[in-house]
Amino acid sequence: MSALPDLGESTGAAALLERVRAYLPEERIPLIAEACAFAAESHAGQLRRTGEPYVTHPVEVTRLVAGLELDQASIIAALLHDVQEDCGVANAEIAARFGADAARLVEGLTKLDRLPLRVGDEDGGDAQARNLRKMLLAMAADVRVVLIKLCDRLHNMRTLWALRPEKQRRIARETMDIFAPLATRLGIWQIKWELEDLAFRYLEPERYQEIAARLDATRLARERYIEDVAAGLRVQLDDARIGAEVTGRAKHIYSIHEKARRYGRQAKSFDQIYDLLALRVLVKDVPGCYAALGVVHATWRPLPGQFDDYIASPKASMYQSLHTTVIGPGARPLEVQIRTREMHRLAEYGVAAHWRYKGGGERTGEDEERIAWLRQLLEWQRELAGAEEFVESVKTDVFDDQVFALSPRGDVLDLPAGATPLDFAYRIHTDLGHQTIGAKVNGRMAPLNAALQNGDVVEIMRSRSRNGPSRDWLSESLGYLHTTNGRQKVRQWFRKRQRAESVERGREMLEREMRRLALDLSDHQDEVLALYPGKSWDDLLAAIGYGDIGVESLTRKASALLQRRERGEVDEIALGRPSARGDGPGLRALGVNGLETSLARCCKPVHGDSVRGYVTRSRGVTVHRADCHNVLHERERDRLIDVEWGGGEERRYPATIQVDAWDRVGLLRDLSAIVAAEDVNMVDVATTRAGNGTVTVLATLETSGIAQISRLLTRMETIRGVRSCRRTAR
Repeated sequence: MSALPDLGESTGAAALLERVRAYLPEERIPLIAEACAFAAESHAGQLRRTGEPYVTHPVEVTRLVAGLELDQASIIAALLHDVQEDCGVANAEIAARFGADAARLVEGLTKLDRLPLRVGDEDGGDAQARNLRKMLLAMAADVRVVLIKLCDRLHNMRTLWALRPEKQRRIARETMDIFAPLATRLGIWQIKWELEDLAFRYLEPERYQEIAARLDATRLARERYIEDVAAGLRVQLDDARIGAEVTGRAKHIYSIHEKARRYGRQAKSFDQIYDLLALRVLVKDVPGCYAALGVVHATWRPLPGQFDDYIASPKASMYQSLHTTVIGPGARPLEVQIRTREMHRLAEYGVAAHWRYKGGGERTGEDEERIAWLRQLLEWQRELAGAEEFVESVKTDVFDDQVFALSPRGDVLDLPAGATPLDFAYRIHTDLGHQTIGAKVNGRMAPLNAALQNGDVVEIMRSRSRNGPSRDWLSESLGYLHTTNGRQKVRQWFRKRQRAESVERGREMLEREMRRLALDLSDHQDEVLALYPGKSWDDLLAAIGYGDIGVESLTRKASALLQRRERGEVDEIALGRPSARGDGPGLRALGVNGLETSLARCCKPVHGDSVRGYVTRSRGVTVHRADCHNVLHERERDRLIDVEWGGGEERRYPATIQVDAWDRVGLLRDLSAIVAAEDVNMVDVATTRAGNGTVTVLATLETSGIAQISRLLTRMETIRGVRSCRRTAR
């Protein structure tokens, strides 16, 4: 039965069986061989887009699963993961031939394949959130499903070159938004790095090639340097009688891109990335890790602030290691990772390391504890009513990296990266969060929206007379609460307030946002309500007042919907070449082709605005905001055409904002700091002083669109002395 009829060596099935034999007992191989033959028979005659026989795909996926050393049922399920969907094989037949466990895994994988997981798409966002929730809950029920799915996605990404460019980008975005974070949270770094690099290659091909070329140009010199310092460190460790394996560690392209982007904000160069040069030291036990660290620091001078102890404080994925950066030979920064061999195995395989075959295949209490975060998903499923709310909680509280903060008594709380003192207060107790009026971090007063760092000691200041939380705490732009738990507690508090008060508050918030962004939704209530089925206008205003619906989110969705309404059912035809000024890309006209486009200077539309096009006599199409005075009073109405914002590349649009404030020293500095923090370029600024001690600031900013303008205005209003700020057409 272990023979492989009609498979051929090109499928890789023979190599797969040899890989499985390396860790599974021989008596389990025949059923796997039968599954290989069954997969080949079921997919006979089918071809992949690459031109290869389709069966090569399940075999390659299974080789990746075998690399994680998963059990027999997982191997069989990986081989058969497409036969139910693509070949019409009944799940009952799989159960009869290969066992109920394998059949359950195939059924789970088939259900996941049927879910469109396009995150970040404004259209159908709630449906996609529901689908993502189903996937995550399936994973909570049996993590092997998602381990196989990650291997399936990895092989698909390796062969993504065979698909159309638009499909490549969609799948790459889905991979970067969902599957790479899943691999990160499960601690499977060998899959995480490759998924990120492959997705990055298709999402930003020019940047990918630039980094790859720079790495290739210095590869030989880096390899020689690493070999020399590794040899020197081995001698030092041997002299200290520490048995260790010292190797070089490759830095992956996407992680270099992310670090280079962070360094760019700090005015540092590509060559200053500390861990382009890296060593990994594997030792026998934990005491050996700290002994090796002592040798490393005695050999080379450590860089201040570049040491992390993930052994004493493991990451949420249970990753453990010591990370330090030192000044190596030639005054070059060198990162050194020190861990035990067991820690290294967990770092490479993550949660899969605890689902490998073990004698009878049983799992221990320790294994269950290490994936306990998955069980949280089931709890959130019961507690959170909305699908988008559930997915938000997973993205922030599960996928994000963790920080560990301490109370003054020494209690350790783990929070998502980016969590604030206010999140810390709500994690301790709901009443403490409601009564918070301030916080000290490491003995110093800190803003309630300051991001906490590992090891911070947080002391919450409370007021017994405080009536409750502030509605500002729910603002995405102000960033007071990062965790879903904290936001939920604040929302629940406001739900207990009278509905009439919440409706009025919601109306004030929406009208204020419309005034700031120079938008008018008064004649489009029906269209806006279509975004929130089952709600009346008062229901919607109450939800805004409660904090259930963010006014910034509603603005984005409403703008997109109004643009679709204006399009009607007319086919889209992309405009031709961009204008010389570069304003054109990203705009689409209806029924017109081959014209230059430019943005009107009178109203300065930005991405997200409802827009109309005006066909000029010599300059192509000028794009105006739909409520622009010149559009509303245009006499030659036949020269107005429908225009919409298209997808694609990220663009920058000039927008002018007006800030009215009390004049004081440092006002422009504070405004500029907020603009810089949002990664926005200020291209022009002018100030006008009034005789009553006030000043008006007009600033032209290059923004990504209406959502970014909303965030900027919200943050600027918190600056001391600012009376009002809004967008203007000047």
